[in-house]
Amino acid sequence: MQEIADVLGIDAATVVWGAAFEDLVATDQPDGRNLADDYLRRRGWKEGASTREYIAGLHRSTISLYEVSGLVPGESMQLRDLIRGGDPVRVSEKLGSQGLRQWDRVATRVISLREGAVISGTLMPFDEDTGEALLASLRRAGTKAPREVAKVAQEFGIETDTTTLAGMMTPDLLLAGAGFMVTNFWLDAALQAAQGRSRPDLVNSEGDPLDFTTVHFPLLGGVKPEQIRTALAAIPTLRQEDPGFWNWLDVPGAGPQIPPRRGKAQTFFSKMEDGSLVLGTLVLKGRRLSLEVNSTARAERGQALLGPVLAGLVGPPLIERTDLEQMLATERPPPEPSGLSPEDERALICQTLEDHYRHILDQPIPSLGGKSPRAAAKTPKGREKVVAWLKTLENHSAKRPAGHSIGEYDFGWMWQELGVTVFRR
Repeated sequence: MQEIADVLGIDAATVVWGAAFEDLVATDQPDGRNLADDYLRRRGWKEGASTREYIAGLHRSTISLYEVSGLVPGESMQLRDLIRGGDPVRVSEKLGSQGLRQWDRVATRVISLREGAVISGTLMPFDEDTGEALLASLRRAGTKAPREVAKVAQEFGIETDTTTLAGMMTPDLLLAGAGFMVTNFWLDAALQAAQGRSRPDLVNSEGDPLDFTTVHFPLLGGVKPEQIRTALAAIPTLRQEDPGFWNWLDVPGAGPQIPPRRGKAQTFFSKMEDGSLVLGTLVLKGRRLSLEVNSTARAERGQALLGPVLAGLVGPPLIERTDLEQMLATERPPPEPSGLSPEDERALICQTLEDHYRHILDQPIPSLGGKSPRAAAKTPKGREKVVAWLKTLENHSAKRPAGHSIGEYDFGWMWQELGVTVFRR
C-alpha cells in the first residue's frame, strides 16, 4: 500500500485498501464462515441496529460498475448496473454525489437497507475507456469460465457440459468470482494517468499519428505571387478561398476513411460544409508558400502533388514539425473580450452549439461506425451507440466549470430528434 500511496497519494491507497477489505467481508471462507458473521456474533452487541444491518448488507453485496444519473448533489443519485442490468436504483449519498456528473461511471457496492439503498465506503470513478475495457474483460471471463470448469470436472470424472454451466454463470456469480478485476482496472488506469500514459493516441483519417507539419516553399527570385496562383490552379483538389489561401481536399465526394481503432486511438479529421474532407491548407504570404498538414505521410504526399507544378518557381522546401506534446505545452494567450454582455455571449454560444450539433446529426461519426447519428438511430444496435454517444456529449459538457455556457447547454432536443428520449435515464 505504501508504494501506491507514494505514486497516487494516500486517498487512492485508502480506496484500494477499502476495496480489498470489502471483498474480504463479502467472501465466504471454504468452511462457510465469513468475517461479517463472525464480527456480528462476537462484537455485534456493541454496534447500533443500523450498523449491524449495514455490515450484514455488505456481506451480501457484490461490487459492480454503475452509470450515474438523476444527481441531487449532497443528497442522492441514481445508479444503473452496467453488468447486471435492471432499472436505476436511487441511493442516498452525501459526499460521493457532490463530485460526480451526469452519466459518470463508478464502481461501488449498492447495499439495500430498510430505510433505502446506500453505497459502500468504496467509490471508484471510471473513465469511459477504462469502463468499456472492464466490461469487455468481464464478458470474456463469463464466456471462458464455463469451458474451464467443464474441463476440470471431466478430469475428476464428473459429467457436465459447457452449455449447462454457461446457463449457471449468472452476472452475480461472475462478479463474485471476478470482482477483484474491478479494482485492478481502476488502479491500472490511475497508475497510467499518474505516469502520463492515459492520453489516447490521435490519428488522422488515414490512421497516421498526428504530427503537425508545415512545409515552407521559398519563392525564387523574380517569381511573382500571381505565377504561384496560376500554377496552383492546375491542381483540381486545391480550392482557393481567397488570394492567399487554399484548402487541399480529398478526391471530390470522398469521405473520411475511418481506420480500424487501435487500442485507445481516436480519429481526427475536418470537413468542409459540403462534406469534402480537408487534407491540409496552403498559405501564400510574402515570399513563401506554406503547406500545413497533420501527419508526416500527408506532408510527403503534398510535396509530391505540388512538386511538378511549382518546378522552377520555388526553392527546396523547409520542413517544420510540432508534435502534440509541444502544442499542449505551449501557453495560449487568454481570449480577447468579446464586447458582448454575459447574457448575449451565452445566447451566442448556445446558438453556435445548436447550429453545430444540428449539422453533426447528418455527419459520419467514428464511434457510430462511420454513420451519422440520424442513420444509426434507425436500428436497435445503432440506437445503443447513439445513446452512448449522447451520454458522452452530456458528460463532457457537465464537467465544464460552474457557470460555463457549454456546461449549461441542454442536449434534450437531440435526444428527442433522434427518437431516443426513453433511454435518457
